[in-house]
Amino acid sequence: MKETSEQWYKEWQAKKSSVKKQNKKFINKLAQHKGKRLDVFADEIDERTFKKVDCLQCANCCSSIPPIVNNTDVNRIAKHLGMKPQEFEDTYLMIDEDQDKVMKTTPCTFLQEDNMCSIYEVRPKACREYPHTGSQEFSNNLHLHAPNAFYCPAVFHILEEMKKNIPV
Repeated sequence: MKETSEQWYKEWQAKKSSVKKQNKKFINKLAQHKGKRLDVFADEIDERTFKKVDCLQCANCCSSIPPIVNNTDVNRIAKHLGMKPQEFEDTYLMIDEDQDKVMKTTPCTFLQEDNMCSIYEVRPKACREYPHTGSQEFSNNLHLHAPNAFYCPAVFHILEEMKKNIPV
């Protein structure tokens, strides 16, 4: 039987907390395999996973994780909204404990009721690249995957498949 996006989402909801520590240990062991081979393998899994996962069903990233917004993002989004960059920053951004500019509110101000993003075409780089599992960037972002698996069903399922196929 072919699994549906809804089934994957429910499995993630049921298991995400119980595998948190296991995912951290797995990522630490994966660091020994860091490199192009791991990235190619991760890309293959990422591609298969995102054929099954419907991000609009979840939007947990937008409702749980305030994205970092860089200066290029500020200028692009402000222009799109017809605002001056400083006005955009004052209205929508704050400085977090790491001294990064992030959205003030969670869920994101731009997340709509249908889980669509009202600024999708000009969204921040952090949003465009999330969850950092494909495009040959898996190894460079190992530290993000265990925490992101708690927020993103796709990352959860990517790690679950990797656990089955990579002896560590």
